[in-house]
Amino acid sequence: MIRRPLDPLRRLRLAALGLAALLLAAAAGCGSVGPGTPPEGAIGLLLPEVKTARYETTDRPTFVHVVEERCPGCEVYYANADQNAATQQQQAESMLARGADVLVLDAVDTSAAVSIVREARRHDVPVIAYDRFIADVDIDYYVSFDSELIGYLQGVSLVTAVEEAVRERGPRADGRPPGILLVHGSPTDPNAAALAAGVDRALEGEDIEVLAEYDTPDWSPDMATDWVESQVARFGDRIDGVYAANDGIAGGAIAAMKAAGFHPVPPVTGQDGELAAAQRIISGDQYMTVFKATTEQARTAAELAVRVLRGESPRTTATIQGVPSLLLAPRAVGVDDVERVLVDGGVHTAEEICTPYYAAACADTGLAREGS
Repeated sequence: MIRRPLDPLRRLRLAALGLAALLLAAAAGCGSVGPGTPPEGAIGLLLPEVKTARYETTDRPTFVHVVEERCPGCEVYYANADQNAATQQQQAESMLARGADVLVLDAVDTSAAVSIVREARRHDVPVIAYDRFIADVDIDYYVSFDSELIGYLQGVSLVTAVEEAVRERGPRADGRPPGILLVHGSPTDPNAAALAAGVDRALEGEDIEVLAEYDTPDWSPDMATDWVESQVARFGDRIDGVYAANDGIAGGAIAAMKAAGFHPVPPVTGQDGELAAAQRIISGDQYMTVFKATTEQARTAAELAVRVLRGESPRTTATIQGVPSLLLAPRAVGVDDVERVLVDGGVHTAEEICTPYYAAACADTGLAREGS
């Protein structure tokens, strides 16, 4: 039987900080102090890549907005490394040279990011690890979600879906157990390892065979597509489900299976609550996603950065490897949860999800555009 903790949600620790906001945003993406506002300091925000939609559409604008409201005298230096660790190193060094007082760092490569933290320490600049934990170096705070719990939620959902499919279909004639593919995230991201640990815990004791697994470089949907294509050619209809670490990878896996003629596509997991994932869930192509309130994560990090800049010692809700941490709660989202979690929660509108291509699927699930 699957081993589950008595209460998986007890592992959630909700960040308890208030919301706040950032400084005037310049056209280049950096805040600038308004006329007549005494300068208070500068906060550097370093994000890792643009392939995952949330970073530019949610994390960055929310962070900047919160700092603007919370600290009108603060300036924000912003940079996205486009998945290049060397570029992120240069961006961080540039921010430190310009006088950044706090760095909020979502590392491209957490091993390479150790040198960024050490350089910040040399300048007496506090570092807040954002989204990805940076081990073996003295960071000041960590803001993220419980990644192992996310993986566990994904794994439990996949087990449930595969078991339902087997009950409907009946056992295989050859007696083999159902088979799944595991398409993990980037091997340089510790969150991917934590997700995998959660999935392994969910699969423990289950009569499900892991046919093959893959660490997806840079979380690349294209590379996920290529790998799944090769596994479809290898295993064919033995594939009863796919663990995809995030929604981008899920999209790549689904594209590969649809191109190979799978209809319907076996259950596929995801993570991030992206718009495209919501549409795939409504249409039946993707089984579930895990929604992380990245807006709240960015707000929490911005508020924390402002308070650290001002020399305060904010209260935290957890300790990870000795680092004061704020961990937010994820939520599993299936087809019955899209409206309640993603639409009613203000993440996506029904109009955004129910484009003409998805109108029939939306009608079938009871999710309709206004006026339709």
